[in-house]
Amino acid sequence: MDFETLKEWFTLKNVLTLLEDYRSFGIVPGIVLPLLESFLPILPLFIFVMANAAAFGLWKGFIISWAGACIGSLLVFYLARKVGQKRFFAFLSRHPKVRQLMNWVERHGFGPLFLFYCFPFTPSAAVNVVAGLSRVSIQQFALAVIFGKMVMIFTISFIGYDIVSLVKQPLRTVFVVIVVFLLWYVGKLVEARFSFAEQEERS
Repeated sequence: MDFETLKEWFTLKNVLTLLEDYRSFGIVPGIVLPLLESFLPILPLFIFVMANAAAFGLWKGFIISWAGACIGSLLVFYLARKVGQKRFFAFLSRHPKVRQLMNWVERHGFGPLFLFYCFPFTPSAAVNVVAGLSRVSIQQFALAVIFGKMVMIFTISFIGYDIVSLVKQPLRTVFVVIVVFLLWYVGKLVEARFSFAEQEERS
């Protein structure tokens, strides 16, 4: 199974079925799915969070997704920092755009990391690695992950905890579509703002 086929398999219906099939494992599958997304960014975190909220309820689903996403991000950060001098990571850190983002994170610390993690469509997996390769402190990174992902995951959980109503209440479906679009749009604005600010500082 190639990556594209794997990505297409992870629909909301399939993930809900997966959680139901492994219900005997309790909350473990719900934690593992968002944790894996930290390592494999092609996986749909948005779908995992919505499925957890629908399967476990709003608050429990939110906490499960939040725990998995935070643990995954911290593990990626730790691994990138520990093996940052190895061949692949050394090559990656010399890439101009990666170096640019590393410099930005090192200078501004908590702020840009927090904003990146607030939005579900920003490349958080890449940010995890870049932060690990940078000199940002573990304390700053952990706080940004914990609070940024809290905002993002609760928003998605709120959308996903009552999937049935999205079908029965068209107005709510329209509202959800608007919220998803705004999250995507604002996330792109944040990315563009950071790139613009970095270019200004370099000029």
